[in-house]
Amino acid sequence: MTMAAVRVLVADDHPVFRRGLGMLLASVSDIEVVGEVATGTDVVAAAAGTAPDVVVMDLHMPGMDGIEATRRVRQACPQVAVLVLTMVEEDAAVLAAMRAGALGYLVKDADQDEIVRGIHAVVRGEVILGPPVARQLIEYLSAAPPIPRPPTFPELTAREHEVLGLIAQGQSNQEIAALLELSLKTVRNHVSSIFNKLQVADRARAIVRAREAGLGLGPEAPA
Repeated sequence: MTMAAVRVLVADDHPVFRRGLGMLLASVSDIEVVGEVATGTDVVAAAAGTAPDVVVMDLHMPGMDGIEATRRVRQACPQVAVLVLTMVEEDAAVLAAMRAGALGYLVKDADQDEIVRGIHAVVRGEVILGPPVARQLIEYLSAAPPIPRPPTFPELTAREHEVLGLIAQGQSNQEIAALLELSLKTVRNHVSSIFNKLQVADRARAIVRAREAGLGLGPEAPA
């Protein structure tokens, strides 16, 4: 059974490169070039009119850049995959293109086989990055500050969280009251509220929940 050809729309403002790329892709047996455009505005209109499977998108085009064009193509034609093919390797451009909906990002010195592989990858819904782009992105992510962990038990107030940490250490209500300079009644109220919010029936179950979340493993009391 013969597989249907992948329908490709080429978007690039450099006529020589655009035509050369179009001819290169047209020479591949399972790729059909359905159009070539030079501006971001034209690629949005052509994507709606020609129903390509893949848009090969440059980033620097007059009027509307490739990132905005990618966003609009994906909004209007979510079935169309976008493969960015550009001279720009900066990590900010890669991230912006991916946020806009591009599935692939290659640089223009990629060879024919790599571009063809990229087209077939994105049409299958896979993400593909050229080696230099992947290296830059890995370096960027490695240098980025760690993503903060979500707060443990966000339903608890700061004081209740402090009390729960001391409960997890095995402190009694009287000891917690002394450590935090609170009345015993106030501590009991905090403990009752903690049990209610965590939906636990007793102190033992509260300790299990707290220790599973990493509380009670170090000093919780104020210096």
